Amino acid sequence: MSADLAIQGIAQDYVTLFIGIPLLLSGLYFARKNSVRGLFVLSGTLMYFLLTYLFYTAMGMYNILFLAYVFSLCLAFFALMLTLFSYDLEDIGSLFASEKIIRYAGVFLVINSIMVALLWLGVVLPPLFDGSIYPEELQHYTTLIVQGFDLGLLLPIGIVSGMLAVRKNSYGYLFTTVYLIFLSILMAALTSKILFMADAGYNVIPVIFIMPTVCLISTSFSLLILKKVKTIG
Repeated sequence: MSADLAIQGIAQDYVTLFIGIPLLLSGLYFARKNSVRGLFVLSGTLMYFLLTYLFYTAMGMYNILFLAYVFSLCLAFFALMLTLFSYDLEDIGSLFASEKIIRYAGVFLVINSIMVALLWLGVVLPPLFDGSIYPEELQHYTTLIVQGFDLGLLLPIGIVSGMLAVRKNSYGYLFTTVYLIFLSILMAALTSKILFMADAGYNVIPVIFIMPTVCLISTSFSLLILKKVKTIG
């Protein structure tokens, strides 16, 4: 791995250990007690683990933990699918005491996803226009994995989830809540990465202000939505 990515990986491992795993276990515990809030927390955390080990498997240089990454990716994928299938979509809208918060959260997801998409397009498009083809961020890697997965998968999910939430669609209620919990953990990991990079002497401005802000907003929405869930069990 390049020096900066290795630093970021170590930073994310701390977040996975001290935030991701406790949320995963607590979400599982309460979900098994038929808590809807616990099920939401479990779903969002599983999405974080799925993304984390998708990137580790695809982006990390081959090492002795490769099969561990693959195994974790497999477990997270099937666990998330089974969890999502366990929701009653016909009744999910009635679980939320405030539709207004869900709609605001949906607008936030759309805006945030579009802004990140524009950021990544700002990396990809200029070299295509000037003929140099390869952006500086490619470094010695074969492709832009983060930008590719974000633009092709994660950001569209955020935009569609947010739009469905604004339209009061059942899938919007589900995926917006799950995505916000996932985004809160992910932004905590990105904030940790920035702090580790800053400690190593890298320039982290302006992201040192952006990522914690997004983390705060997504976490606030997550807590507000979970608080407004009418039925816990």
